[in-house]
Amino acid sequence: MIYCLTGKILKKTLDTVVISCGGVGYAAQVPVTTAEALPAPGQEGTLYTVLSVSENDVSLYGFATEDQRACFRMLTSVSGVGPKAGLSILSILTPEKVALAASSGDHKAFTAANGVGPKLAQRIALELKDKVGKGLAAGTGFTGAGAVAPPPASAPSQAVAALVSLGYSASEAAAAVARVDDSLPVQDIIKIALRGLSRV
Repeated sequence: MIYCLTGKILKKTLDTVVISCGGVGYAAQVPVTTAEALPAPGQEGTLYTVLSVSENDVSLYGFATEDQRACFRMLTSVSGVGPKAGLSILSILTPEKVALAASSGDHKAFTAANGVGPKLAQRIALELKDKVGKGLAAGTGFTGAGAVAPPPASAPSQAVAALVSLGYSASEAAAAVARVDDSLPVQDIIKIALRGLSRV
């Protein structure tokens, strides 16, 4: 399995990146967010990859971060979500927003992605709810228990972890945090989320 590729970026479009490693040019399909995050062609870059081998196709998918890669693997583990839909979702949502949407049951967030209808969106939210809820509550996101050292948790996942420690379920906490502006400091997110939870 190819975990990541580091080398010179030869070509970059909205959905494909060609990266040269050891004299070989690897073409990887990427979400729009990854293409935007990578440096311009001619510069060095790193892609975290997923290699998909099927009966009549070998495809390489690339991501700017390990979290994006882990999120893609989790999304494509849902019945009916293929690589194309996974890339489409990650083109409009960050892994954190995917986690918040799934754990709060907000399936409508997924329908904004190209090729994801209401039924598939509901299945994604339903199947991922518990998986990502536990990751958010633990502050590990998608990397989960396999992570050697989880990256510093962002404000929304810190807020979810704090609310869970106060006795709320992971899905209640995620739903409350999802309704708050994620650019606010952690303390403000917790205060606003608590106000919302007290009204329920």
